[in-house]
Amino acid sequence: MTQSFRTLSAPFEFEIDKIKNSRFLSALAPTKDEESAKAFVQEVRERYSDARHHCFAWRLGETGAIFRSSDDGEPSGSAGRPILNQLEGHEVTNLTCVVVRWFGGVKLGVGGLVRAYGGAAGKALDRAPILAVVIRVRVLLEFPYDCSGAVSGVLHGLGLQEQASDYGEVVRLELAVPKGEVPGLKFELAERTGARVRVDLPGD
Repeated sequence: MTQSFRTLSAPFEFEIDKIKNSRFLSALAPTKDEESAKAFVQEVRERYSDARHHCFAWRLGETGAIFRSSDDGEPSGSAGRPILNQLEGHEVTNLTCVVVRWFGGVKLGVGGLVRAYGGAAGKALDRAPILAVVIRVRVLLEFPYDCSGAVSGVLHGLGLQEQASDYGEVVRLELAVPKGEVPGLKFELAERTGARVRVDLPGD
């Protein structure tokens, strides 16, 4: 069960040393979906419109299951896939990387391009501000009023705060709980209240 993922905390750019007069600049940005990923690629194309190639790759979703890469006119497999390999190797997701190339007049060959694009992406990722994001799930609690003290004690002990509440005939609370802490929350609530708290995970 994936409990966290690594992504970019802020946009980042890095340009490596020239390779046979060609310039390679990597532009990275956190992107949560394909729409934002496509928008970032287009933004980089417009910002560096004087470059010949804007090759890219993205990984999306908590496990990086959604991905795409593009060689943008370079030989097949020589640019987009090496960039994607770097995203996978650095175990990052919800992130898009565009490697911009200004052609220097000397062809690098497929092997040279693989090393150049992969190296440009890798060196940028080595320096980029990466953070770990804890995956939280929505949890709904329902319990009688006389369990309120015990429930509050459990939530306080686990460092959890309610996101929303409804005090009607029974108490209903909505929480955002780190995925890995859900089993512990269920156990503690059952122990402290005699299993009188109903715990729902919508969509689970």
